[in-house]
Amino acid sequence: MTLKINKKIDEKLNSINKTWYWLSKESGISLGTLYPIKSGARTQVTFSTMEKIADALDVSLDEFRTKK
Repeated sequence: MTLKINKKIDEKLNSINKTWYWLSKESGISLGTLYPIKSGARTQVTFSTMEKIADALDVSLDEFRTKK
């Protein structure tokens, strides 16, 4: 079973002891964009947003891919 994007981001943030607020500041993505992702209300995220999240977390975009 694959995890939803919000859970994957949450796990990565927890592993580096950072918050969604930190992610917002580090990535330049507004909290208004991140919180719907965090809550699961927004399940489809643009490529550019995912790029910024991956860069801020210093991970490959592949870490967020889900298998069908």
